Amino acid sequence: MPRPREFDTDTVLAAAVDTFVRHGYTGASVDQILDAVGIRRASLYNAFGSKRGLFLTALCSTHSTMPLLLVALMDLAPSDPSVRQEIREKLVAENIDARALGDAILTRACIERKGTA
Repeated sequence: MPRPREFDTDTVLAAAVDTFVRHGYTGASVDQILDAVGIRRASLYNAFGSKRGLFLTALCSTHSTMPLLLVALMDLAPSDPSVRQEIREKLVAENIDARALGDAILTRACIERKGTA
């Protein structure tokens, strides 16, 4: 019989989102994630299967943010069809268009758009 989780999933997902947004998917090491979320390696793997599993759970969760979506677009989507599909669904569900994505990219890069009202 599996042991009950000794952590709050919402808290872990929120901390994981922060870590992935700060470091990117590839830049975030498992050790950095573990430090941020405050759980043991075995707990992470038992609950989410892998770093990728944690990322996808976060991307599909209510904790997902535009910056996390940008990380998914830049780090995973080019080589991962299932991530591309999840992003497509999220864009439709949240009514995010190309302009909103472009604005988010510029904001993340600390670039102010000229000529906007």
